[in-house]
Amino acid sequence: MALTNIKSRLFITGIVIAVASMGILAQQTDIYFLIKKNFSIFSKAYENVALEYVDEVDPEILMRNGIDAMLETLDPYTVMFNESQNEQSEIMSRGNYAGIGIEAGYRDGEVVVVAPVDGGPADEVGIRAGDVIVAVDGVTTEGLQPEEVNTLTSGEVGSDVTLSIKRFGLEQTLDFTITRERIEVTNISYAGLIGEGEEAGYIRLSQFGINSAEEIRRSIEELSGQADLDGLVLDLRDNPGGILQEAVAIIDKFVEPGLTVVDIRGRVSEYNQTFSTEEPVMFDKPIVVLMNGGSASASEVVAGALQDLDRAIILGEQSFGKGLVQVVKPLPYNTSLKITISRYYIPSGRSIQAVQYTHQGRNAVVMNADSSRREFKTRNGRIVYEGRGIEPDLETADEKPSILEVALLQTGSYFDFATEYEAQNQDFGYSELPEPVFDDFRAFLEERNFSFTTDSEKLLERLSEQLRDVDNTRSQLTELKNAIEREKQEMFQSDAPDIKNQLFLEIKSRYDGQSGKVKAGLTTDEEVIEALNIIRDRTRYANILSGE
Repeated sequence: MALTNIKSRLFITGIVIAVASMGILAQQTDIYFLIKKNFSIFSKAYENVALEYVDEVDPEILMRNGIDAMLETLDPYTVMFNESQNEQSEIMSRGNYAGIGIEAGYRDGEVVVVAPVDGGPADEVGIRAGDVIVAVDGVTTEGLQPEEVNTLTSGEVGSDVTLSIKRFGLEQTLDFTITRERIEVTNISYAGLIGEGEEAGYIRLSQFGINSAEEIRRSIEELSGQADLDGLVLDLRDNPGGILQEAVAIIDKFVEPGLTVVDIRGRVSEYNQTFSTEEPVMFDKPIVVLMNGGSASASEVVAGALQDLDRAIILGEQSFGKGLVQVVKPLPYNTSLKITISRYYIPSGRSIQAVQYTHQGRNAVVMNADSSRREFKTRNGRIVYEGRGIEPDLETADEKPSILEVALLQTGSYFDFATEYEAQNQDFGYSELPEPVFDDFRAFLEERNFSFTTDSEKLLERLSEQLRDVDNTRSQLTELKNAIEREKQEMFQSDAPDIKNQLFLEIKSRYDGQSGKVKAGLTTDEEVIEALNIIRDRTRYANILSGE
């Protein structure tokens, strides 16, 4: 009787397995049928449009637009790369390229040098920030995008390229012949000692490219060799992320081996992966991580893991909230597809993805409601939440620049004045902006007819239009206009400290490079100052990490 029951159970189990297998097979058959069906429809529609539409259309552009529109219904990170974009992506992933070491950008419709790489070929021959690139090897840059100019300056190691430069204060065009070299794309934009007694280390990581973790290790060793460090400030502000394995390797420098740092889980099981720490602890002193709304992806993995493991205090603003993982899949004709394949989860088990994509339209999203946010706990039992990026342990005031400061940046006023100043002055040995230089800047703005529009002015303009035919309102409107003008003049006084600081740093970069600009800016950076205060107060540091 017992044997009969066992056989019966085995038979039923076999039927269940068979039915389940048939269900999975049917599901796979359905999806392949749907792919084949809709591809047939699409290819015929594409052929008809390309051959019979009333106007001649470019088949390649038509197809690319179709692919881009399809991918836009997924998420902003799933994109197709053409051949030139592939090359740029490879440059960034390799961490070096053969070029002259410049960053090109737009300024008043012209392609200019935004910043030469410190010590790079362009820097060595005297190319300066603010130089207008007129031509590359005789090819005019008129109408070209900065990315296209960067491509023209890249080439084989040891080959020469000639840049025709227009420089402020000089009428003639300058020609610079520069030998291309292997340019290392550095991940750390600055590392140094901070504090009045230079008691703490500071590292600004601008991206997670190849060798990020190795650069962090070398920087910590160099800083530790210069001073007995009380702690470390790791600046991840405006770091968009990059290679996840580098993020894991960086965390590995600060925590003991055998800890799970991040899990990757997606629809296809072969992409699922768990990353754990392996190395002995390299740095065991207090750590403060700086973060803001521009910190995303791998930056959030580092900040979130160190927070979950109660290894560092996170200071700043809520991060971006990108918890999606992409891989690059090669496609025919040297194109490729960067596609989201999974989500990652940090040590407490939480996801940092801030929005859910509905796939019903162009990047259509649903925000994670506060009421639906799940609670998780750090190693010490502190409560953290899922679905809003990484929230800092200590939040700093989010001071937005005034409309005046925004206008000065938008018009490139700081940049252009610094270019003129450097052309007329051989040195700049100041620790802060001299008042006469600020006065010169005000005169410079007047000469350029600099102007900006406040919200009050926009409101007054609408009001004036509405009261255009109403009698006895002109004097009142004129009085309001004069009051607004006085308010705008007063803004220059109230915003003067921030304006002076921005101008000082821009001029400083002309003489001491980008690293000199960063170093000078750290002395007035409120978040860096607060991070130093936390490192100095060990009791406060310990209380925050223990949840007290």
